[in-house]
Amino acid sequence: MQIIDSIVVEAPRFRDIRRDLHAHPELCFEENRTSDTIAALLAEWGLQVHRGLGGTGVVAVINGSLGQGRSIGLRADIDALPVTEKNTFPHASTHQGKMHACGHDGHTAMLLAAAYHLSRHRDFAGRVVCIFQPAEEGGGGAREMIKDGLFDRFPVDAVFGMHNWPGIPAGHMALRAGPVMASSNEFHIVVRGKGSHAAMPHLGLDPVPVACQMVQAFQTILTRNKNPQDAAVISVTMIHAGEATNVVPDTAEVQGTVRTFTNEVLDMIESRMREVATHIAAAFGVQCDFALRRNYPPTINHVAETEFARKVMIELVGQDAVHRFEPSMGAEDFAYMLQARPGAYLIIGNGGGDHRSAGHGAGPCTLHNASYDFNDEIIPVGASYWVQLARRWLAQD
Repeated sequence: MQIIDSIVVEAPRFRDIRRDLHAHPELCFEENRTSDTIAALLAEWGLQVHRGLGGTGVVAVINGSLGQGRSIGLRADIDALPVTEKNTFPHASTHQGKMHACGHDGHTAMLLAAAYHLSRHRDFAGRVVCIFQPAEEGGGGAREMIKDGLFDRFPVDAVFGMHNWPGIPAGHMALRAGPVMASSNEFHIVVRGKGSHAAMPHLGLDPVPVACQMVQAFQTILTRNKNPQDAAVISVTMIHAGEATNVVPDTAEVQGTVRTFTNEVLDMIESRMREVATHIAAAFGVQCDFALRRNYPPTINHVAETEFARKVMIELVGQDAVHRFEPSMGAEDFAYMLQARPGAYLIIGNGGGDHRSAGHGAGPCTLHNASYDFNDEIIPVGASYWVQLARRWLAQD
C-alpha cells in the first residue's frame, strides 16, 4: 500500500476534524456550521473558496504551479441523517435526532486532507476542483449545485465521488463500470371508497381490501412484466387506513418506493402500476389517485473513467485489495453529476465495525444505522487516493 507519508503524519488532525463534524451533524440544506468549518480551513490553506452553490455548498479550486491543463472534480457529501445516535463515545452527536450515520463526516475529512496536501504540493498542470456538496440524503444537493452553475463556473473534464462501505475490509477499494446505484422513486396511492359501520359493510365501499389487492398485484409486475435480467424493486412500506375498529374508512393510502437501474424499466413499472391500481379500483367500484415521484436517477459510471480510476486504485492499495463492486439498490445523487460530466463513483472499505470506540451502540456498523461510526483509519487511504487520482488525471496528454 503506497499511502502518502505526509498525509499519514497529518492524519490525527483530520481525524479530529472528522470527529468534530460527527459531533455537530446538520441535515440537508442546513449545513451552515459544517460549511463554515470547511470554508475556513480551505481559506487558511490559501485556496480559492466559493460558497452558496446549492445553498450551503462549498467549492475550492487548487491551481497547479505548472500552468494550464486538464481539470478534475472531486466530490464529498457533507450532510447528516435524521437519526438519533445510540453511540455514547465522546464524539457522538450533540444534536438530538441528527447523526452522521452514513459517513459523510469521513468523506469530508478525506477530501479536506487531500485538499491540504495538494495546496502544499502544486507541482502539476491544470486544476483540481474540490466539491463539498450538501443535501445528498434526499435533498438532491448535487442537482441544486449544478442548477447554480457548478460546472459552468468550474468546468471539469471528469468528476469523481467516493463513499465508504461497511463490510469491505478497511482500506480496500471497489468499483465497476455501468450502473452502481439505483434510481430512487416514491409512489403514493389513495383509494377512495365510502365509509360505513363495520357491522354493515354492504352499505359502503371498503377501500382496505382494494389496497391489499394492489399490494399483492404489484409484485406480478416484477415477475411477469419485467425482463428477469433487469433488476428492480417495488416495496410497499406504508399502508394507512381507518381510525376505529368498528368503522369502515372512506380512504386507504398506500406508499412505497421503486428502484431500478434504467429509466426504461422505471417507465414500464410506473405505467403498469398505474394501470393495475386504476383497474383494481374500478373492479371494486372505488376511485384511485396514483402518483409516482422520481427522485434520484440511477448512478451510472462511465467506462473510460472507471478503468482509469481502477488503475490508480491498484497502484495505491494493490491488485488484491481492489474489488468489483456489486450494484446496490440504494440511491445516490452523485448520479446528477455523472449525467452532466463523465466520471465514476468509487467505494472505499470501512471494515466490519471493530474500529469503533468504546461506548458505541449495540447495533451493527452499517450505513444508516444508529450505531454506525466512520473508520478514521481509512482517512489517509482515501486522501492519498484523491491526490494520486488527481495527479494521474491531470498528467494525461
